[in-house]
Amino acid sequence: MGLRAIATEYITPPVEPDGIALTPYRRHVITPRAMPLRKAGPARIEVIAVTGLPEVVPGANLGELTVTHAERQGTPLRAGDIVVVTQKVVSKAEGRLVDLTTVAPSEEATSLAAELDRDPRLVHVILSESREIVRKDSDRGILITETFHGIVCANAGVDASNVAGEDMVSLLPVDSDASAARIASEVREATGLAAPVIITDTLGRAWREGQVNFAIGVAGMAPLHDYRGSRDAVGQELKVTAIAVVDEIAAAAELVMGKATSVPVAIARGYAYDAGPGSSGSLIRARSKDLFR
Repeated sequence: MGLRAIATEYITPPVEPDGIALTPYRRHVITPRAMPLRKAGPARIEVIAVTGLPEVVPGANLGELTVTHAERQGTPLRAGDIVVVTQKVVSKAEGRLVDLTTVAPSEEATSLAAELDRDPRLVHVILSESREIVRKDSDRGILITETFHGIVCANAGVDASNVAGEDMVSLLPVDSDASAARIASEVREATGLAAPVIITDTLGRAWREGQVNFAIGVAGMAPLHDYRGSRDAVGQELKVTAIAVVDEIAAAAELVMGKATSVPVAIARGYAYDAGPGSSGSLIRARSKDLFR
């Protein structure tokens, strides 16, 4: 049961009027295995990489960039499309970057950095972005924290990958839902379409090796599809299942975006989402229901 990628297509967009050929883009076609559909709608979902975006700088209009480059490669946004954007370019557009050469580490950060064998300036930034330390492993230098958003992850999401400069790191957006809503507004202004937006980040998973893209910001769609009260294929009432559809879309989008291919935006096409304001906060399990802390 579940989704199955049946094809990876490399599509060459049409040549621009000025004769410049555009970079081919990748498209994964995903179809459901034999399973009941959630609702009447298309029998396949496409995830399309949006290529050619320039290096994002503070103040960049990510919605307009997405619309422009989707059109240039011959896959303009349609009604019902979902825009998926990586956290890193959102943080760059919002100026959420820190130059570690400007950081004076606190005594707490210096002490913890010595214990973990990490850069005290980096540890200071991690602590400043954290509500609490959840776990630490001094032998391996691992620090797991809960961010002020409620996300439990390594290093509070502070990351040096895909950021220019040896001492530069990026931070998570202050309010990822607000960031998603702003991009959705930019897309609507450019196209007239009310396209949902999902902001993603790559996180580890408890009890599982490997990382997966998760949704850390949502606007324009319900993040969960709640099956409780409905019946399964054999008539049993479902009492627990609520699928985090925005996480599933985020993970599927990573297949065409990648971590090292400079593709920070994708379009998810064909999923019949439930429209609504959306909030990534509804994906955070309440402390009272957390059996592991």
